[in-house]
Amino acid sequence: MKDLIETFEEAAIAAGKAILEVYESGPNVALKDDQSPVTEADERAEAIILRLLAERFPEIPVVAEESVAAGRVPTIGTGPFFLVDPLDGTKEFINRRNDFTVNIALIENGAPVAGIVYAPARGVAYTASRGRAFKFEVTSGFAIANRTPITCRRRPASMTAVASRSHNSPETLAFLERHGVTDCTSVGSSLKFCLVAEGTADVYPRFGRTMEWDTAAGDAILRAAGGQVTTVDGRPFVYGKVDQKSDSDFANMNFIGWGSAEDQSAS
Repeated sequence: MKDLIETFEEAAIAAGKAILEVYESGPNVALKDDQSPVTEADERAEAIILRLLAERFPEIPVVAEESVAAGRVPTIGTGPFFLVDPLDGTKEFINRRNDFTVNIALIENGAPVAGIVYAPARGVAYTASRGRAFKFEVTSGFAIANRTPITCRRRPASMTAVASRSHNSPETLAFLERHGVTDCTSVGSSLKFCLVAEGTADVYPRFGRTMEWDTAAGDAILRAAGGQVTTVDGRPFVYGKVDQKSDSDFANMNFIGWGSAEDQSAS
């Protein structure tokens, strides 16, 4: 697993460097078939990640956002596979906010068992493997510094939530009211999982469509930090969802990311 995480870190940091080059110069924005935005930063970052994963782990299929959008979808079978979102939070990136991320995760038996979330504009990254989660800084020279373990905090009497900046919903507001949550921070991208994992927040409810590459890396970090991700009715949240009757391959259902193992009912 060490070689895997080292590859994740190398790939994510190299991709983040390419993203920041575009960020500083100003991106050219196009629309995909689903009308979501894409920039040359997404494409450059994905190419870097795919090249390194293919060199180091050629036997493991990679499901990557821009490749899927272009119709290149590997058969994952029943073995392990990678999920890659080269630039999660493209809207934040376009609007020059700093909470966009690079996401890479390994899925085994439907669960994210290792991952990295790197926020290049913030100079911070999170990793997970072997049931342990870490946070570290990435310097201006793209070196790793100050790696520290992170864990979810014990749930306080009054919970703090994180929610999507771009995709809030009436269902989210109803969930917060039902659970007596009065403090809610809006953050873009998969950083929401990471804030729960490091104990800054306690719950991340998501009522709205996401794809598996959006969530897998952050989910891996939250689980490794002692948290849990479930469907809204408390069932396990799984990956590798293909041939779905109600949605496209790799599309997620609504979910709740919990920071504490205590009282994780979403009722």
